[in-house]
Order: sequence, then structure tokens, then C-alpha cells
Amino acid sequence: MEDILKYVRENIKRLIPYSTARDDCKIKMDVYLDANENPYNNGVNRYPSPFQEELKERIAILKKTGSENIFLGNGSDEAIDLIYRIFCEPNKSSALIISPSYGMYSVAAEINAVEIIKYRLEENFGLDARKMLSLVREDTKVIFICSPNNPSGNLLSQKEIEYVIDNFDGIVVVDEAYIDFAGSSSFSRLVNEKRNLVVLQTLSKLYAMAGLRVGIAIANRDIVKIMNNVKYPYNISCINQQTALSLLKEPLKIREQCEAIIEERGYLEKMLQPLSIVKKVYKSDANFLLVKFADKDIAFKTLGNGGVIVRDRSSLEMCDNSLRITVGTPKENDRLLGILYALDNKEFHAREKGGTDSGRSNGRRAIVSRETNETSIQIALDLDRFYTPFISTGLNFFDHMLEQIAYHANIGLNIVAVGDLKRDDHHTIEDVAITLAQAFDRALGARKGIERYGFSLPMDEAEATVLIDLGGRIDFKWEVEFKGNMIGDVNAQMFNHFFKSFSQNLKCNLHIKADGENDHHIIEGVFKAFARAMKCAVREDRQNAGIPSSKGKL
Repeated sequence: MEDILKYVRENIKRLIPYSTARDDCKIKMDVYLDANENPYNNGVNRYPSPFQEELKERIAILKKTGSENIFLGNGSDEAIDLIYRIFCEPNKSSALIISPSYGMYSVAAEINAVEIIKYRLEENFGLDARKMLSLVREDTKVIFICSPNNPSGNLLSQKEIEYVIDNFDGIVVVDEAYIDFAGSSSFSRLVNEKRNLVVLQTLSKLYAMAGLRVGIAIANRDIVKIMNNVKYPYNISCINQQTALSLLKEPLKIREQCEAIIEERGYLEKMLQPLSIVKKVYKSDANFLLVKFADKDIAFKTLGNGGVIVRDRSSLEMCDNSLRITVGTPKENDRLLGILYALDNKEFHAREKGGTDSGRSNGRRAIVSRETNETSIQIALDLDRFYTPFISTGLNFFDHMLEQIAYHANIGLNIVAVGDLKRDDHHTIEDVAITLAQAFDRALGARKGIERYGFSLPMDEAEATVLIDLGGRIDFKWEVEFKGNMIGDVNAQMFNHFFKSFSQNLKCNLHIKADGENDHHIIEGVFKAFARAMKCAVREDRQNAGIPSSKGKL
């Protein structure tokens, strides 16, 4: 804590935070007579959880960080305001921001009487860390960097940002409101290593909860503790917390929406470039495009007359004659394009069924959710298309093993699991196995036209062999022994249970045998061999309408 306190205002160090009897008590009570609430239940008669523990735990799984590293605010704007209040002395401190960028950095600074120093981005909105740091003064306490940047949309160089973090004696805030659309790793993975780093994210953009106002700050636990001390006690309402929790139970549908938005972003860029009224479409890693027009006033007015509103950003540095266009639905995007094409005297043909994804068959795909008292699981599976897997179960080593299934079976696989890991890992691992089997079963359908059998030759020094028969019979054999009780953060006994549960719920024969010197290598070999075997078994045999068998097609 000492290294963080050197950046904190003296009055904040001395602050005794507001506390409630429920915080002090730390145990669940049956009768609440402490907060002067109306005792008659209508669903909202009680104050909300001031530290949003349940919501933080779910967000922590999605963000692959610890719940103790998460601060939740009334929008990211609350976190921005708190950072100024905690680290900057009014009328004495300065903050350094990139320009052009998000306007609230300047607004919040002015409210808190903090002077703003602007670093003008380089050509094509690039970041030169050394040039930026040359503007730092003795009274500069905070640096704000938005990446992907708003309004330019580009992802800034991670190397340059990291140089700023490592060479600035103060707090560096990396605003990643649009990181989900960038296909890039988040700086949140570094918050425990780089203790002067605060990463801002939000549920407003990809997660479609702008109306709930839930902003996220990810930092080391000492900074989070200070932010919790300074914030107002009940900053996120119980309705907003519960609604966010409910919506986050299906995060993989949101990831599919992300793919669709990225696809539409590319379509918009492609369709805008041929217009003579458009001078430049800037490359974007966000869910919007910055577009320079020959005459932005005419374009803006024409769109408005057609019932389409976009954002005029021409008053910002480097953005003359530029409009910021959010990526909408296919229908909305076609409406925008139709107006601009008409303005350019060009013919535009709207897509009949809407969306660049309209021609994609559902194929052998499935999204399966499973809710129990102990776990909340959602799995998305695509047997015919590989994409980079997103796996988050709260168990790092288990995540790593599950990723092997996606890579070595060459399938699309996303898994999000929230379980009672404070007790043990049993329910999480078992329920992931059950849900994964259900996803395979749903994606395979009647299992007609598949190879049915899968096998894997020995792999690596672990000599793992996996045999699979998807013909509908259930038989499970496990010939694997481990030397230790734990592998990574997972109980070694649970791997037997995982594959047994999978076999029973997919209704398949599954025989697994492995040996070796290193437990990590043994189980990794098992997962890789399992994936290779599944790749063979689910492969479609175009000549067979049924399931191959010596008795005929099943």
C-alpha cells in the first residue's frame, strides 16, 4: 500500500470512509433494523449492496481478473472523477491526456480544478510515448490514454503505452471502453505487476447496458480499496445490479453480437470508401468509424433529415470535416448508406435479408446454458468453424486445458463458468463437462453423416491415447495416474470426473490412457489427444447419411 499512498492526496489518506452496520457485521442477518428503511418489502425497499460483490464476481470471470481488483462505478465517468479526486490536488495538480480523445477527461478535470496538458497524437492518431512524457511536469499526477481511442477508433501501440506506464511516476489510466471490438489483449492482465495502472472498461458498449450505467475500473487491490473508500456508499442501484447480473448470464450471445458488429464495421468501411463525398474512412478497432467528408455539414444535415443521427467531431484536433458513425444493425447501416449514396448520386442496393451474416448457415452450432444452485455455465460451440477460444471458469489451469480442445479439434469454443470456487472446484468442473457434452450433442443433432469413431496416437512424452465412439453407447475407461494431488489450481482427481461426466452426458464410449513423468504434461496430452479424437469422430462423411456400422447405418 505504501507505494500507492505516495500518489494519494493527504486528505484522502486521512479519510475515514462511511460505513454501514451491514458492512461492519459481515454476517447475514434475518431482521434488518439498522438503516431506517421501510420494512415492507416491494423489491427495492432495502439499500443495495455497496460493494456489489455478486456482480463483481461474475464480471471477474468475464474479465479474467480477481474480484478484489474490480471497482464498479455509476458509469466509467464516476471512476474518472474519483481518480482526479484521489490523486490530484485542486488548483495545484495537472493531468496529461491525449488529443483528440474522450471529452470527459477534460470536463472532469475542470470540475475538480485540475489543469489539463494535451499531447497531440501523431499522424494517423499514433502514440509516441517519449514525446508524450516530455510534456510531464512536476505537478502532473495522472495520465489518461484511451485505446482504442475515441473518436479515432484506433488501437494505440501497446508497446508505447507500456513505456508510459513504466516511466511515469504517477497514475496511468488506460481507458479500454472499446477493447472488446479490437481483438487485442487487455492491459488489465498487468494491474498487479504495474501498480500505478488503472484500466477502465464498461458494460455500456459491447454488453449493451448503457442504460444501467455500470462502469468498471480494474487496478491493484490497494487502488480499488481507496476508490471504494471515496465513492458514495450506494452508487449502483439494486435494480441495476440485478439487471446486469441477469444479462451477464448469457455472455456468449454478446460475443456473437461482437462478431456481427465487427463484420458490419468492415462492410460499412468498404461501402463508404467509393463515395466521392467521403475523403477518408479511418481504420477502426472500435464499434464506430471516423469518416472525413468533403463537406461534413451537408452530410450531417442530410442524414438528420433522413432520421439518422451521427456525431459531429469536426471541432476536435485532427478531425476537421469528420463525423463519427456508430456501427448499427444491418438494417440501420443500410439506411445510412442509402442516404449517403443518394447524396452522392450513386445507386445503392440494400441487402434483402440484412447483414453480412445473413448467408451463414446455422450449421453444426450450439449455445447451451446451465443454471444450478452452485454454477452458472454457458458454452458456445461451432464444429465447422474455428475461432480463437474464450474460456473463463475461474480456474486458470482448467481454462488452459479446455483451450486445447478448441485448438486441437479445430473447432469454435467459448466457455464462461461461474461457480462456487470458494468451496471447491467440484461443481464447476462437473457442470462444465455436462454442459460441454450437451453442446456437442445439440451441435451434432441426429449424428448422421459423421465418422463416429475417433482415435489419437500417442502424443508427446506423456503418451496419451484417447479412443471415442459416438454411436450412442456409454462406456468409460480411465487409465491415468498422477503423482500429485493438484495440477495448477485444479484437484487432479477432478479430471477423471470431468471426462466421465462428459461421456455419460454425450452418450459415448470414451477410453483414455496416459502415462508420463510430469502431471502437467500427462493431462495436457490427454486433452490434446481427446481433442484430436473428437476432430476425427465429428468429421462429416459426405457419402454416409447415417452413422457408420457393420450392421448397416444406425
